[in-house]
This record gives sequence, structure tokens and C-alpha cells, in this order.
Amino acid sequence: MSCAVCNQGRRCSQHELADTGYSGDASSFGQLSEEELPATAVIHKIRPKLSQGATDVHLTDIGGANPFHNEEKAILSFSDGDPENPYNWPKAKKYFVLLSGVIAVINSTLGSSLPSNAISYIALHFNVTNDQQLVLPISLFLVGYVLGPVFFGPLSEIYGRKVIMLLSFVVLTLFTMACALAPNWPALLVFRLICGINASSSIAVVGGLYADIFVNPVTRGRAMAVLMAATTCGPMLAPLISGFVSPVSWRWTFWVGLIVAGVSLLVLLFLPETYGPTIPKRRAKRLLQKTGKDNIFAAIELEKKGAKQMITVTLMRPLHMIAFEAIVLFTCLYLSLAYGIFYLFFEAYPLIFEGIYHMSTGVGGLAFLPILVGAMIALGIFLYYDGLLQRAKRENKTWASIEEYRRVPLACFGGPLYVISLFWLGWSAKTGVHWIVSMLAGLPFGIGLMLIFMALINYVTDAYEIYAASAMAAASLCRSIFGALLPLAARPMYQTLGISWASSLLGFLSLAMSVIPFAFIKYGDRIRANSKFYNELRERKERLVRDKERDSGAAAATPNGDSELGGA
Repeated sequence: MSCAVCNQGRRCSQHELADTGYSGDASSFGQLSEEELPATAVIHKIRPKLSQGATDVHLTDIGGANPFHNEEKAILSFSDGDPENPYNWPKAKKYFVLLSGVIAVINSTLGSSLPSNAISYIALHFNVTNDQQLVLPISLFLVGYVLGPVFFGPLSEIYGRKVIMLLSFVVLTLFTMACALAPNWPALLVFRLICGINASSSIAVVGGLYADIFVNPVTRGRAMAVLMAATTCGPMLAPLISGFVSPVSWRWTFWVGLIVAGVSLLVLLFLPETYGPTIPKRRAKRLLQKTGKDNIFAAIELEKKGAKQMITVTLMRPLHMIAFEAIVLFTCLYLSLAYGIFYLFFEAYPLIFEGIYHMSTGVGGLAFLPILVGAMIALGIFLYYDGLLQRAKRENKTWASIEEYRRVPLACFGGPLYVISLFWLGWSAKTGVHWIVSMLAGLPFGIGLMLIFMALINYVTDAYEIYAASAMAAASLCRSIFGALLPLAARPMYQTLGISWASSLLGFLSLAMSVIPFAFIKYGDRIRANSKFYNELRERKERLVRDKERDSGAAAATPNGDSELGGA
């Protein structure tokens, strides 16, 4: 398996993610086309005299036998078993990174719905009476989710994960404080947009953070499932906070958010840098200082990161996949509707539980907890099913080798639950029916929502491998747009159609979308066979296998091809 960064004719233990089934929201090196890869030739192994504890590095020389000629480039990468390679970190350190990512994402999603039960108090304070404007504090935050990842994902691949996550988290913290001190309504809206842009950093980077440290795709998949479940914690807990705090002062809603962010920042300060290619970059600088040679590089320094790369890979490829890849298109449609309804509930729930059942904002916030419980149940279902899948793979069961049977059945189970929950909520929300009946509709909603996301995101990741980052960027873009726009229609729709039929309309739309996973199971292999990206990926794999066999033969013919350069 060739490395997509240094283009070595063998697997590079740090860089190659193509066969792991995940390239996350990060990994631009997993998105590079062959024309964009740096040219390389002979592989040398050296033992440079670096600082104590430094390990073997690989040098790839371009154009000659001596990698220290001025016109040649020596490329550093990890050696096998390197303790600085994030894949080789101890479990405790990896679990700390896992926890840090969860904390960052909870903060991000907490901020998204933080003002949900404070809106009436904010509107009264700033004398805002237009219902459409009352949705903007949440919608503008989600607009930030559209804008931010375009920059934070690529930047994390240039400067590393830690610095991008920390700087954006600091800005998020500062502008959460600015929201608490907002002098007027327009200022609050601007501050919320800035908060959303910086909060999106966690959404864009944490997937790559886990891909950096978990080489085992099973472990990484389970870590991503935990992360997806954690994304529901913030939005579900925020209405509870704002519901009980806002009657005292709506500004205290944001002060509480600031306190949570401040405590979380103390944890993130200890987050180690996980982006592997930046570590050889630091080594290259040390070696450069020691030898005085200016032709020593890390592989990341030879990647093309200009405006063309940004436009073609970061922006155009996701849009191209939406337009021409049926799997990506229908996955985006389903996830976008489900995500939009999720955020629409922050407008609909107050109409139901405060309007019909006359609950206070604090008690009304408790109505979101069954959704959170449902999400945790979905996590348990996912982990159980994943255990069955791994056992079936070990036993060479036929179904475990079929792409569509690995994850999609979870969406086939979650989709109908999601539909049932919407009809349940709509037709039980009546004064003659106890409030607990309507509230419990959140259980199947949370289970269905999470199973749909876990199944389809993993399916697309497995299907597109090195192009998964672009496919995920497409899904993220679409669902953030729906999440920002659909809540704008909530109050007019519920006031015009009524609670029952407005929820039923959403139910019928979700019912139509729930056919998609079943269609993937029946027609997925044929859809993939007609996919340009899937065929390119298959041809790439076949070519890499041939290259590996050729290089193995060449290595066997010249067993002493590696050179020792101990005096560097």
C-alpha cells in the first residue's frame, strides 16, 4: 500500500489511511490526486544523531544517491515503532485525547442551542417582536458551522490540530463572554455568528484527531460512535441550562456557558499534538540546525497547499460529489433533513410543552432529556452490532464482506423509529393526554437520529475511503445549511398547520427518506459500480498492489539498498 503523502512504494505507518476506511474531516493527504503528490524516488534509512530519544527516520532522496546534495531533497518520516508516532502512544494518552475531543465537541454543540429557552427573555430585553428574528441566535450559530470547517480543516493539516483547536476555542470562549455583555440585538447576533464559526473547529478537526491516534479501524469507528453520541449531549443539556437560569437573567445563560468553556479550556491546554506529519517537521528543523543543510524536509512541507489545492479539493470536490455521486447525494439529503428537524425542535418543543402543557422554561427544558437517553441507547446498539460484525468477519461470514450490510442495517432500523417518533409527538400533544406521553416520543427520536447518522456516515466513509473526507465535507455542508434554515419555518408551520399536522408533515418527509437505506442495500453495489470516484479508488488500489509487488521484488534483488548515514 503506497503512502499518499510521501508516495513511498510501500505502506508508511503514519500517513496512509486509505485502507483504514476513514480519512475523517481532516487528512488532506488522503484527498490528494496523483498529480498533486510530491515526486519521490529511492528510499533510504538513516540514523541521524538527534537529541536523546530520537528514533530512526526515513529519508527519501530525489534525483540521486546522496540525499545531502544541494539540489536534492531528503524527506523525513516515522520509523517503525517510533514512540513519538501518535499511533504508538500509550492507551492512557490516547484516551485523554479521546476525552479532550468529546469535551471540545460538547462545548461546541452546547453553544449551538444555549439561547433556546432564553429567547423570550432576550426578546423582551431588546424589544424584538418579529418571530423570524427570534430564530436567528441559533440559526446564525449554525451558519458558522457552514463557514468554519472550510478553513479549520485545511489549517489543521498545515499547523497541526492542537494550535487550531486551542486558538478557535479561546475565541469561542471570549465571544461567549461577549454574548453575555451584548449591548443590543444586532451585536448579539454578530457575536453568535463568530461563536458558531469558531465552535465549528471542533466539528471539523476532532474526527481527524481520532484518525491520527487510532490505527485500528474498529477502535477508531467506536471512538467516532462515542463522539457522535456526545454531539447530542450539548444541544440537549443547553435548553435545561437556559430554561432554569434565564428567569434570573438571560445574560447568566451565557455566563454559565463561559464557565463551562473556561473549565474545558484547562483540559484542552494539555492536549498533545496528534497530527503525525508535523512531528517529522520538527525533527527536520532540528536536523537542519545540526547539519546546516537546507535540503532536509518533512513530507508535509512538500505538499501543495496553495489556493488551487484549497479550491479544487476543499471546495469543488465535495460539490462535485453531491452533484454526481448518488450515494453522497442521497446520504446528504437524508442527514440534512434529520439534522434540520433536530434543530427545528428547539422552536417546536416550547410551543408544545410551554404552550399546550403550560410548563415553565426550566421544566420545559427537561423535555429534551429523553432524546439524550435515546442517543445513549443508540450508542449501545451500535457497539453491540459492531461486535456482531467483527465476530462475523473473523468467522468469514458472507454478509460481513458486503459493503452495504456492514453499517446500513442500523439506518434501516433507525429510520422507522425516527418516523414513528414524529407522528407520536404530533398526535399525543393534546391537553387531554398526559405530558409524559409526548415527552417519551423523544426516546425513539434520539435512537433513530443517532442510528441514521452512525450508519450512513460510516457507510460513506467505508465506501469512499481516501475520498471520504470530501464526502463528509459535503454531508457537513448540507446538514449545516438545513440546520440553519429549517428552524426559520418552524413557528409559521406549526402556527398554520397546528401541532399535529406540522409534525405529521415532517413525519411524511422522513418516511420518504427512510427508503434510502433500504435502496442502498438493494442497489448499492450497482450504484458503486457506476461511481467515478469508486472506480478510481478501485483502480488506485490495484495499481498500488502492483507497485508494492514490484518494489518488494526490487528490494529482494538489492537487500543492502538502505544506507547508513550515522554521522549526520
